Amino acid sequence: MNIVIPGGSGQIGTLLARDLHANGHRVVVLSRRPEERPWRVVSWDGATLGAWVDEIEAADVVINLAGRSVNCRYRASNRRAIVDSRVQSTQAIGAAIAAARRPPRVWLQASTATIYAHRYDAPNDEQSGIIGGREPDAPDTWSFSIDVATAWERAFTESSAPHTRKVLLRSAMTMSPDRGGIFDTLLGLVRRGLGGKAGDGRQFVSWIHDRDFIRAIDWLIDRDDIDGIVNIASPNPVPNAEFMRELRAAAGVRVGLPASKWMLEVGAVFLRTETELILKSRRVVPARLLESGFVFQYPHWREAARDLCRRRASPTLGEPVILPEQRRI
Repeated sequence: MNIVIPGGSGQIGTLLARDLHANGHRVVVLSRRPEERPWRVVSWDGATLGAWVDEIEAADVVINLAGRSVNCRYRASNRRAIVDSRVQSTQAIGAAIAAARRPPRVWLQASTATIYAHRYDAPNDEQSGIIGGREPDAPDTWSFSIDVATAWERAFTESSAPHTRKVLLRSAMTMSPDRGGIFDTLLGLVRRGLGGKAGDGRQFVSWIHDRDFIRAIDWLIDRDDIDGIVNIASPNPVPNAEFMRELRAAAGVRVGLPASKWMLEVGAVFLRTETELILKSRRVVPARLLESGFVFQYPHWREAARDLCRRRASPTLGEPVILPEQRRI
């Protein structure tokens, strides 16, 4: 199949491109900074139509992941770049699909589980989940993240693609052993003895193992009966204190110093990030995936953490893991 991944030069895009390419598909990544890869990489600016639209014309599947990283301080310039990079790229993809003589049969569009409310009482699924608003005593950065997700999704839903199935991916944090991702950061903290609970440790962590993320994408491409919003997350989010305890056990580290809220605020300034990424309770479950018959290989964090640590130590880190039982698209 011909699969185009706009914004596919980041960690998640590389995971997908690597796996799809290894399984014989023709993969094209659209990137603002093209570089040599085993698959084709085509230049685009993420905002305007150009020569890259020819790739959309030839595509069977489009997986749009484009958007500036949110792992930064939310200054005015960064906020503008975060919103514009998501909205403009989505609008450009929509325009290219609308103009295509042979439009792709499916468009998978990245979004984020951050759109759901900060809550402890019950999980957020696609039907009963609460779209977040301003949380009591929370900084305005939390509301900004909701505004970003809402604008991003609106750009997608307003794009006219009558001959293309559209799926909106509300994704939790994807845990991969590759360097530079969220798991890499967390494991580094654990190994330095800093892997204790964050804040009071009650906030839920929603996550998904990288193999299940890839398998879920395959599943959604293959299932013509699924469209609209789909949560991409493990069915078992866990409180932060438990999450870090299991990660320490998987890494063979007995002690992890906790970090209070004020310590996280100070650290976030030096690390040029925001504490929302750590302190917001993201309790998200994948009801639609489960209802459709998708079976998670790693539904529980204990087993997932052990596998990720094992693969991190493997000399074959970075190679695609092809599951023999996995039905390929």
